[in-house]
Amino acid sequence: MRHQALRPRLAALALLLLCGLALLLGPAPAQAAEVLQVRSGQLLQVGDHNRTYTVELACLAIPPGGDAAATAWLRNGLPRRTRVNLRPQGTHGGTLVARVQPLQGGDLSDGLIAAGLASRPADCSPTA
Repeated sequence: MRHQALRPRLAALALLLLCGLALLLGPAPAQAAEVLQVRSGQLLQVGDHNRTYTVELACLAIPPGGDAAATAWLRNGLPRRTRVNLRPQGTHGGTLVARVQPLQGGDLSDGLIAAGLASRPADCSPTA
């Protein structure tokens, strides 16, 4: 009879230990991608330690002849290995189209627009 009274306590203790282990050994936080190369005023090469992606900046229109200035602006603000968050918006010809935001800054498309190096297409809304 004494063993039957001990069973619920042991089951509760085992459950508590399992919950504690699950919290300690749970999934690690997601890591940001890193900029590997600025290819142009609208294309970046990024990597996430497993893969590399070509990413086209979303909601961005660079005027004719303005690519060199936009590329220089991006290279100045995005040194190699800058960590960025990607917010995918779709694909364009097999290239990922995404909003790109450095961990220490705002959306890159918005920055290029604010610098007067690009404009926002009519079918895109500003980031909130």
